[in-house]
Amino acid sequence: MNRILILVIVIYVGLGLMLYLMQRSFIYFPTEVVEHRFDEVIFENDDVSTTSILLNKGQDKAIIYFGGNAENVAFTAPEFEQALLETELLEPELSAYSVYLVNYRGYASSEGSPSEAALLSDALAMYDSLALTHESVFVIGRSLGSGVASYIASERPVKKLVLVTPFDSIQSIAQKQFPFYPMSILLKDKFNSVARAGNIYCDTLILGAEYDKIVRRIHTDKLIQALVNRAPEVIFIQGAGHNDISQHATYYQSISAFLHSH
Repeated sequence: MNRILILVIVIYVGLGLMLYLMQRSFIYFPTEVVEHRFDEVIFENDDVSTTSILLNKGQDKAIIYFGGNAENVAFTAPEFEQALLETELLEPELSAYSVYLVNYRGYASSEGSPSEAALLSDALAMYDSLALTHESVFVIGRSLGSGVASYIASERPVKKLVLVTPFDSIQSIAQKQFPFYPMSILLKDKFNSVARAGNIYCDTLILGAEYDKIVRRIHTDKLIQALVNRAPEVIFIQGAGHNDISQHATYYQSISAFLHSH
């Protein structure tokens, strides 16, 4: 009996140690450099250079887009170009936006390694830089990027905020996946959006997926409930999953309508 108990303890500690040491490989999936036809812009922060794809350069308004943890924004750029800049789904003023699609540290040609502290620092520096050159800055964050976007909105006067398949915190999601481990202690990068929600005052759109199996509805609902200063507009896209939500026509239509609402 003692041997079995010792074996269980050894396995538990061993798996916990592996989880602690490898945790960032479970959160971040850096993308490779791919050839594309779009402009790029480099941002410097803490002696690290990160690249962003730039659509429709030189416009008065800016949109910063923070993607998912495995998203290659070089493949997202054509969607934005078609939906927001070419087709003019709802308003002709859509062409007034410059769109910056962010490559996180370690992603594509960006330098460094991803971590919560690094991503948030880079995002804030980028926002501050763009706020000097654009009359207004809108922020969109998808999945992991919703944690970055909500942080900016809690620290700066973001014009409008769009959160796609957002969560309350990565810690909350991880705790459900690994219920036998104290994730509040083990987890380095918590992306605690729900704790920052009380400092968000801008108009906010929440876009959820009806069949999201990665960010469950309960995690999105907790964030919605925490946005107490201004009730967000909430849309759950029927038939959509976590990874294919942007393939549904309602996705870009909802974003376009929200950006131009008063």
